[in-house]
Amino acid sequence: MSKNRIEAFTDAVIAIVMTLLVLELHQPEGDTFASFLGVEQQFIIYLISFVMLAIYWNNHHHLFQVVSKIDGWTLWANHLLILALTLFPFVTSWVSRYPVALAPQLLYGSVILLTDFSYFLVGKSLVRANPDNQAIVELFRGYKKLYFTLFINVLALLLGWLVHPLLIITLDSLVLLLWVIPEKKVETFLKQ
Repeated sequence: MSKNRIEAFTDAVIAIVMTLLVLELHQPEGDTFASFLGVEQQFIIYLISFVMLAIYWNNHHHLFQVVSKIDGWTLWANHLLILALTLFPFVTSWVSRYPVALAPQLLYGSVILLTDFSYFLVGKSLVRANPDNQAIVELFRGYKKLYFTLFINVLALLLGWLVHPLLIITLDSLVLLLWVIPEKKVETFLKQ
C-alpha cells in the first residue's frame, strides 16, 4: 500500500486536534494582565500539549520519509496513535483545571504513554512492511531514545501516584526535549 493516504489522514487529524486544544482555553475575565493570572495554568498546559502534538507530528512525518510501503498492521497501529492523539484536548482541559489533582494527571500521563507506545507500534509495523529498508530496520533495532521515553512515562505515572501528581506532567514534558530534534539516523539516510 502507498503511504500517502495514511500521511495525509494523520496530518489532518493532528491539525484538527491542535485546533481543538485552543477551544478549551478560556479568556481572562478582565482586560488586564492581572486577570490573566487566573488562567495562566491553562495557558501553560495548553502550550505543553501543543508542543507535544507538534513533536509527535514532526517525528511521525520524519519516520514516514524513510519508508515506501505500509501494510494493514501499520494502518491499525497508526489508528491507535490517532486515538491517543485525539484524547489530548480532553485530558489537557481536565488537567489544566485541576493541575495538582491525581486523577487528571494520571489520565494525562496515561494518554502520553499510550501515544508513545502507539508510536513504537507504528515503527515496528513499518519495519515489518519494509524489511529491506536499512534505515527503518536500524532505527528500530535497540531504539534507546524510544525505550527511555517509555520508561520515563511509566516512572512518571508511578512517581505521580506515590509522591506528587505534578511529577507526571513535569517528567513527561522533560522527556520531550529528547524528541524536539527528530532522529539523526533518519537525517543521515535521507542525505544519501
